[in-house]
Amino acid sequence: MIVGIGVDICDVARWQAATGRHPGIVTRVLTPAEADRRPESQAARFAAKEALVKALGGGEGLRWHDAEVVGDEKGAPAFRLHGSVREAARRRGIDRIHLSLSHDGGLAVALVVAERA
Repeated sequence: MIVGIGVDICDVARWQAATGRHPGIVTRVLTPAEADRRPESQAARFAAKEALVKALGGGEGLRWHDAEVVGDEKGAPAFRLHGSVREAARRRGIDRIHLSLSHDGGLAVALVVAERA
């Protein structure tokens, strides 16, 4: 059963401008592996985390690094949850999270669907 859906879009140029003005934002929001990617991929991962918060029903008490976008065994994007985010998903009974990412035309978009068995 679907218990949450989230979508977010990030303008890649705006992401680059923000990271240029505030370089610490990259390490505050993204894990080292996520930060070691091209700007459009970084923007997509930021959008993924924002979409996840929406799918979870809110972000109070969640830490950015507790949700990491990784590739699954086939290379498709997936979340690896830790600490505060894993606990928030557990409290909501979420046992599966689907993630889709795309970037084109200067925009990065993420869609998250949270399910409970």
